[in-house]
Amino acid sequence: MNLSRSILVVLFGLGVLVCPLAADAQQAADFARIGFLGATSAHGWASRVEAFRLGLRDLGYVEGKNIIIEFRWADEHYDRLPSLAAELLRLKVDLLVTYGTPGSLAAKHATTKIPIVMVHSGDAVVAGIVASLPRPGGNLTGSTYFLPQLMAKRLELLKDAVPRISQVAILVKPDNPFFAPAIRALEVAADRLQIRLQQFEARAPTEFDAAFSVMSKRRVDAVVVLEDAVFVTHAKAIAELALKHRLPAAGFQELAAAGGLIGYGVNFLEMYRRAAVFVDKILRGTKLADIPVEQATKFDLLINLKTARAFSLTIPPPLLLRADQVIE
Repeated sequence: MNLSRSILVVLFGLGVLVCPLAADAQQAADFARIGFLGATSAHGWASRVEAFRLGLRDLGYVEGKNIIIEFRWADEHYDRLPSLAAELLRLKVDLLVTYGTPGSLAAKHATTKIPIVMVHSGDAVVAGIVASLPRPGGNLTGSTYFLPQLMAKRLELLKDAVPRISQVAILVKPDNPFFAPAIRALEVAADRLQIRLQQFEARAPTEFDAAFSVMSKRRVDAVVVLEDAVFVTHAKAIAELALKHRLPAAGFQELAAAGGLIGYGVNFLEMYRRAAVFVDKILRGTKLADIPVEQATKFDLLINLKTARAFSLTIPPPLLLRADQVIE
């Protein structure tokens, strides 16, 4: 009896030990490891990352409980993106999340096997990121919006707000592979509006001041800012320089909020929350071939009346009525 009782005690003790180990093993297997490839910086992209986290939490994913997010940031040096993507892959991530054309192309070139979620891209088809929206092909899906047409619309809105303009600067980041198709769309719109365009390059914030100084010397009437992650991060610096040099500026929504005249574009925070839905589908086993790329359909117009007054501009009432937000 004593021997039998001893065996039972030992077996019970083993069971107590084995069960937690089995549970831990199951929990580890249920963890999803997400690699987040960022072209900018953790600080500059904090609000968007938080929107992504909120989207994940809405779907039941909590960091440290059932997901791990490994972040790698290029700190605005796009040439670092390929090596950072490779570093994330060495961590055996289950999928990659990235944004923008530079990040999406770097991820696409880094792997043909690990699923990739593209939070947004200016035009994923034109940039060669996907074959088509309904059938993206390969191992990548996500969201896109038609940036070339968006840039053309910003020029039109700028002309509506300031009819006198005839010479307009375009601020571009030359190492963003998407700026060429955006420029072509702007040129078509400029011809129709009888506007002459001049390009000015800035690879980093340290080059902003020089670019705007040259704009002033060339006596341009206004500036359109190309969509780029670095420019979005430093929207306030760009808006301040536009004000300093008396140049009405049109660009993304953050630019108008920071002091530019016109902002027109997609709601990026909503796109980051939406990215969590793509992540969820992939983690639940949905085939990438069955997840089409989504196209942004809602665009908001912001007009900064405070900036308009600083330039002694009167915004036409019809344009004000079209605005989704007027900043006083």
